[in-house]
Amino acid sequence: MQKFKYKLAENTIEKKEVLRLSKWLLKDERLTMGNKTKLFQKNFSNFLKVKKSVFVNSGSSANLLIAQSLLESGYLKNKTVIVPAVSWATTVSPFIQLGYDVKLCDCSYKDLGLDVNHLEYLCKKYKPSVIILVHVLGHSNNMKEILKLCKKYNIYLVEDTCEALGSKYNSKHLGTFGIASSFSFYYGHHISTIEGGMACTNNKNLANIMISVRSHGWLRDFNETEKRKLYKKNKISDFQSQFSFFYSGFNIRSTELNALIGISQIKKIKKITKIRNRNFNIYKNELSDFFSVKCKTKILSSFGYATLAENRDEVFKRFLEKRIECRPIIAGNIGSQPFWKRYKQESILPKAKLIHKYGIYLPNHANQTLEDTKFICKEFKKVAKPKFV
Repeated sequence: MQKFKYKLAENTIEKKEVLRLSKWLLKDERLTMGNKTKLFQKNFSNFLKVKKSVFVNSGSSANLLIAQSLLESGYLKNKTVIVPAVSWATTVSPFIQLGYDVKLCDCSYKDLGLDVNHLEYLCKKYKPSVIILVHVLGHSNNMKEILKLCKKYNIYLVEDTCEALGSKYNSKHLGTFGIASSFSFYYGHHISTIEGGMACTNNKNLANIMISVRSHGWLRDFNETEKRKLYKKNKISDFQSQFSFFYSGFNIRSTELNALIGISQIKKIKKITKIRNRNFNIYKNELSDFFSVKCKTKILSSFGYATLAENRDEVFKRFLEKRIECRPIIAGNIGSQPFWKRYKQESILPKAKLIHKYGIYLPNHANQTLEDTKFICKEFKKVAKPKFV
């Protein structure tokens, strides 16, 4: 396997964190979800300025949890959901798996998020209950216009923020604008818990449902008052309450081990954001002759630098020789993916198709130096042919 010198992502877990974890493992008796998880959730909520965070085993599971909990909430007028064409497989798949009627929305060239004109067309035509957006590579969607449409058509907004931890729009963290949001703590994301994710919300009822759905559908993690109220309402005895299930749930919990790492990782977010933002600005200046995103993100915790190349395969080959890692712009056009074609016919999404064909993103992470970024730019300019839109 090719060993890259200039990687898309690098580990954020330091040796001192591993040593701390090792010492804790030797003395602590509980490894399954417990007090460390509660503290991590609380600290993450405080950082993001949301009321409730629910720790799960991945960002994908966070999306699954939100999709199921919305069904259980009784809030939805129907099961129609609009999802972004430029997104990730497990942004879309949970909604398909749970029986939603999924509609793809084309992307905007300005921010790679939802195209608001196509979005309004879909809202008028299908009258969805939910819109899920992805803040692609850390860029904010056009939140002002999207929030207007949600209000106008009475739609719940869900933010997949797995690539945008630390990014802000109008001084607010991305992931705080909708009814719920998801985050990923996978290796190479802004922070890491080895594996892990978070579902966040300001809606107390939805938060309770997510807490239950995360763990089989029981109420063990509810506060005592709320538990007693529901047991009494459903005429459930103390004995039977041990194995009583109120929602159709999963087991997508994480562990105390992952939570302990997360507690220390939160402290690094601001520093990591600053470095990623700096690298993004270097790319933007150095590659001014190429396509660049022009979103209104006030603070951009860039996950990678997105651009277009007419000769993308040639760039890829050159980068392999120079040991520079690069990828398509996440999954490109979901409508062109094999799993989607088995679900529905390929949709007409001209902008997403162009991103699918020519899109490429370049490395950005917290260990990437100024010199690294400039070297990548130099090699890209040597071979890449600009593709404009």
